[in-house]
Amino acid sequence: MTPPLFIAVTVPCTIAGRLATLGGGIPGGRQVPAENMHITLRYLGEIDTMLADEICEALAAVSHAPFTLKVSGVGFFGKRRDPRLLYAGVSPHDDLVILHHKVEGLLLQMRLPPRERKYHPHITLARLKNASPQRIGDFMAANSLIESPPFEIRSFGLHESHRRSDGSHYRMIQEYALDS
Repeated sequence: MTPPLFIAVTVPCTIAGRLATLGGGIPGGRQVPAENMHITLRYLGEIDTMLADEICEALAAVSHAPFTLKVSGVGFFGKRRDPRLLYAGVSPHDDLVILHHKVEGLLLQMRLPPRERKYHPHITLARLKNASPQRIGDFMAANSLIESPPFEIRSFGLHESHRRSDGSHYRMIQEYALDS
């Protein structure tokens, strides 16, 4: 079995650095470090090593033109009284959704079951545990209009996740260039 795997686009260092400062300062929040910021296309989890190798090879067939995104607003997942994750939104995300569908279609052809949740592209800022809904509300009000300069997405990658005492660390296994 592999460590947990996921397919994602990387957030540029300049954007990730600015976003990393937002996720801190909330009691009950564990900030995501800038080097771990990404936009997940598909989470795979732990899978058989042979299947992982097949996926790694098959992803090279995904064709999509480079596109531009920007950070736009913030939100949270979970219930209003029990938020679990703080995120930054991305827009416009039509190209990102199309790329997600292409990756998902490839994985379905390989007989991997589809994800049950609707795809919601985002950049995780902090994971929350017992965070104050009032503090989250204050954060949302203060950062709801946040926007970044546009940034170009020219590739996506297959990544593995390693849990350590100081949090998760990600390593890109393979990068796939988007066609011009």
